[in-house]
Amino acid sequence: MMKRKARSPALLFSVGSALALAIAVLAPVQTANAAGPTTVGLGTAGSFALLAGTGLTNTGATTITGDVGSSPTHSETGFAACPAADCVTLTGTNHNDPDPNDTVTQGAKTALVAAYNSAFGKGPVTQTLSALGGRTLVGGVYNSGDSTLGLTGTVTLDGQNDPNSVWVFQAQSDLVVATGGSVAFTRGAQPCNVFWQVTSTATLGSGSSFAGSILALTSITMGDGVALDGRAFARNGDVTLMHDTITRSACRTATAPPTGTASTGSRDNSTPMLPLVMLALAFGGLGLVAVDRRRRNLNI
Repeated sequence: MMKRKARSPALLFSVGSALALAIAVLAPVQTANAAGPTTVGLGTAGSFALLAGTGLTNTGATTITGDVGSSPTHSETGFAACPAADCVTLTGTNHNDPDPNDTVTQGAKTALVAAYNSAFGKGPVTQTLSALGGRTLVGGVYNSGDSTLGLTGTVTLDGQNDPNSVWVFQAQSDLVVATGGSVAFTRGAQPCNVFWQVTSTATLGSGSSFAGSILALTSITMGDGVALDGRAFARNGDVTLMHDTITRSACRTATAPPTGTASTGSRDNSTPMLPLVMLALAFGGLGLVAVDRRRRNLNI
C-alpha cells in the first residue's frame, strides 16, 4: 500500500499561529477616548453653587451645597437661617454676608465671564436641535439654532463608558425646562461635565430634576421644588429660587470606566480580542494532534 505523505506538524502550527496573529491584528480594539469637546473651565467660580450679577432671591425653605455670591450688586433676599418662612440651609460660604461683593466673588464673576465665552465658542456643532425630551445624546456640542432650547420629559446623556465625556448645550435665546423635566445619566456620564450656555434666560419648571452648570447671560428662575445637580450662574441678572435643592457638582474619580443602564445612544460593539486568539491557537493545537495520529496510523 502506498503511504501518503502527511503535512508537517510545524506547517499546521505555523498556519494556526498565522491565523491567531491575523485575528489579533484585525479584531476591533475597544477604546475609551473622551467623547465631545474639551471641558469648560470654571476657574475660581467652581466653588460656587449660585452666582449672580444683580442679586439672589429665595422663597420657602431651600437647601444649597456650595458657595453663593452676587457681583456687582449684592442684593440677597430670603436667605435667613432655617427654620424660617423663607430660609436657606447652606453648606458653603455666603459671600454676600457679612462681606458683600468681596474679592472672591469679584474673581468668580471674572471667571464666569471667561467660562461663558468658552462655552459660547465651543464647536464644531454635533447637532442642531431645540427639543431635548426623549433623546439619548452622547458627548458633543448641541446648538438650538434660532429657537428656544426646551426640555419636556427626559433627556438621557450617554457617557459611552467614559467618565470624561463632555456636553455643551448652546441656547441661542432661552432655556425652558417644563414641569417635571429631567436629565438622566448612563454609562459613566457625570453632571460635572455638562454645561448650558444660555444667551438669554433660563427657567426650570416646578418639580424638575436638572443637572449641569447653567451659564446664563441674564437671569435664572427655578420653580417650586426644583432639584439641580450643578450650578446656577446668572452673569448679568438675578437667580430666583423657590423651595429648591441645589448641589454643586463634583466629578468622581474613576479607576475604571463605569457602566450604566442601557441606552439608545451609540455603542462600542467590538468583539473581545483575547478569546479569538485563544480559539485560533486551540485549532492549531488540534491540527497537531490530528497529524500525529495520522502519522502513527500510516507508520511514518
